Amino acid sequence: PEEVGNTPNLAAFKAKWSSERPDLVQSVPLSIFFKRQFLGFCFQVITGGHYDVDCRLEDPDGIVLYKEMKKQYDSFTFTASRNGTYKFCFSNEFSTFTHKTVYFDFQVGEDPPLFPSENRVTALTQMESACVSIHEALKSVIDYQTHFRLREAQGRSRAEDLNTRVAYWSIGEAIILLVVSIGQVFLLKSFFSDKRTTTTRVGS
Repeated sequence: PEEVGNTPNLAAFKAKWSSERPDLVQSVPLSIFFKRQFLGFCFQVITGGHYDVDCRLEDPDGIVLYKEMKKQYDSFTFTASRNGTYKFCFSNEFSTFTHKTVYFDFQVGEDPPLFPSENRVTALTQMESACVSIHEALKSVIDYQTHFRLREAQGRSRAEDLNTRVAYWSIGEAIILLVVSIGQVFLLKSFFSDKRTTTTRVGS
């Protein structure tokens, strides 16, 4: 993944991570250098347990801006009120025995203009307008592809988990069937076995 700790003074910064979370809390620092800077992030639990995780976002003063418990997926956007380091944390403390994989995506700032003259007062040329439209369409395609890849990964995880449970259940049924069969064989054998009677003579 891209470096998160010290983001440079860019108009926009994007990063996408996939993190495996055991029973602990991880804080990810985001360095915001300018006030009124846009920040947005989203996350989704891909594998593990009930596919939920706790998430919290704090500003440089430690004030909680966003806090949700046991969320499968969510998104949050806001504008930075001051300079400093913002932190968002994922917690898996309520699922001690479950290992989870969390995907999260965040963006700092707005996307830079496609052309240096895109923000000018005059209208764009036909070629520039076509390029901007194609660029926006491709960003939508990337978002849809990411969404479907996450859904596919989550579905594959569920299928593998179900397959494992079915395999263990089948093994248990086979063992029970074997024990019952052996018990029936010994039971039927006891019905047809010869019973010897002993006669005791009492002398006069």
